[in-house]
Amino acid sequence: MRASSRLGALVLLLGTSQPLVGQDLSGLTPPGELRPSFNCPGFDNENPRPIETVRYLSDDSLQGRFAGSSGEVCAGDYIATRFAALGLEPAGDDGFFQELDLASVTQPHAPAGTGRNVIAMLRGADTDLSGSVVVIGAHYDHLGFGEFGSTGETGEIHNGADDNASGVAAMLEAAKILSAGPPPARSILFIAFTGEELGLIGSSYYARNPTVSLARTLAMVNLDMVGRLNDEAMIVYGMGTAPEWETLIPEANEGLDIPLAYEDAGYGPSDHTSFYAADVPVLHFFTNVHRDYHRDTDDWEFIDEEGLGRIASFTANVADLLANRPTRLTVIPGVGEPGDRAGGYGAWLGTVPDFTPVDKGVLLAGVTAGSPAAEAELQKGDILLGIGEHSVDDLQGMTDALAKHAPGQQVEITFLRDEARMTTTARLGDRADRP
Repeated sequence: MRASSRLGALVLLLGTSQPLVGQDLSGLTPPGELRPSFNCPGFDNENPRPIETVRYLSDDSLQGRFAGSSGEVCAGDYIATRFAALGLEPAGDDGFFQELDLASVTQPHAPAGTGRNVIAMLRGADTDLSGSVVVIGAHYDHLGFGEFGSTGETGEIHNGADDNASGVAAMLEAAKILSAGPPPARSILFIAFTGEELGLIGSSYYARNPTVSLARTLAMVNLDMVGRLNDEAMIVYGMGTAPEWETLIPEANEGLDIPLAYEDAGYGPSDHTSFYAADVPVLHFFTNVHRDYHRDTDDWEFIDEEGLGRIASFTANVADLLANRPTRLTVIPGVGEPGDRAGGYGAWLGTVPDFTPVDKGVLLAGVTAGSPAAEAELQKGDILLGIGEHSVDDLQGMTDALAKHAPGQQVEITFLRDEARMTTTARLGDRADRP
């Protein structure tokens, strides 16, 4: 299915408009003043494990790392310090940093103030190839106190341990692995992006103002929500953006044996989209949505430490294979198409989609407590096939089916449970009144 459809569907099904394009955030308290000021907490920079990075970035004292806030500044400083400790070269416009306005012509409703991308380079050793780069990226902002974009309690700190302290931790661990080994032929660029939750602001800015030309960028690998593997499949998006992924990804997984599920689309609701729109082959690693997504309960205690380490090693393997390729990848443009973000109104069912591919329908990761789906006794593992008279072939089909019904309407839901075709009825709710 089209990645833009996946984004719109995710918005409608989870009941949040992330990325927050089109919402007026300009009235927020100025960055750094969301709550009383605080000092950045100290940390041990002596070879921290990935889980320790997650714990630091998702600590309450960083107040949810809202883009441009004091907590995000602390997080950016932490990442830059880690880059320096690994011996990586500063690769921003000002040392490790690339500063950017959060509000712009393309994002006029973002809060005032600035954010910072944090950029470092592992220099390649081949004189002919070191001028080209492989980008490994992860966003480090989150939702602050959840005033916008939360599916949980607003006013509570949204620590974002999985989203996306886990991706930053995996990126830093991959950087540690790669910097300790033989220098690759090509250079590897590590980027922690600001403003992803507000609409891919940091990565979009970088794509327009790259510190290494995108014409010399071999590929971009994005890590977003990789902290809950738990022996389930990690989804690898972007497999259709270059034919070489078909052999490279299994090779990178040798000895790690991470269960993988493949999706072709190069567009999606995370920072790889900014690169694929510029015809750079991309991958996006994702261990799936869960009940704590965009809630104040996304805390470090739920991170799969062993799984996170394996994903970091897998990322390092992918980067090493890419950086030592003698030839470029063959980009396949237009796999999935970008489109408009969905709005915040209409009928609501309350299902949480599981993005593991299925032949037909929408696999459920769960249902929201108190929702029409819960009252209809839908549950994790069910595969939705129809809403009323409308077939549900995929997430976009589900979005379209819901759009054809009104809040309060009673509909028949068709689904598979343990391969048995079943039906139930649900009275659709109003997204404006969701819990």
